[in-house]
Amino acid sequence: MAKYQKKENYREKYPDVSKEIIEVLERSDRLMEYQQYDIKVERCRIDYTGGTITYIPSREDSYERLLEENRQFAAAGESVDEAAVKAVMIEKMLNCLKSLAPEEQLLIAALFFKDKSERQLSRETGIPQRTIHDRKTKVLTKLKKLMEK
Repeated sequence: MAKYQKKENYREKYPDVSKEIIEVLERSDRLMEYQQYDIKVERCRIDYTGGTITYIPSREDSYERLLEENRQFAAAGESVDEAAVKAVMIEKMLNCLKSLAPEEQLLIAALFFKDKSERQLSRETGIPQRTIHDRKTKVLTKLKKLMEK
């Protein structure tokens, strides 16, 4: 990567601007140089007295280089803590479902476990779709209250 080299002479370019503004412009140039070059460059530090060379990697690293070094990355999936919490919540949900009335259990099973739509269930049972929707809302509210206990 080529070093950011363009140094503007802001005093010549903007003769009417105050000294503080010129300083801010020069600091922003230095910040730009830092972001484009300094953090991306690897360095070697040579200790002439001890006869050692220390390699200092760039602070911005590439994924490919890390893979070459066989670095381990956090799994993109679910963490152990999240899996444990999820298992406990599922168990609690199943216990709450068992405390519902049989017709409420059938409604939840059809809509959520058998992936039927309210319309499909309405056609199969002869119950209006709006009634099924209202019952579902009522049962879900009841389940939510049971889960909060």
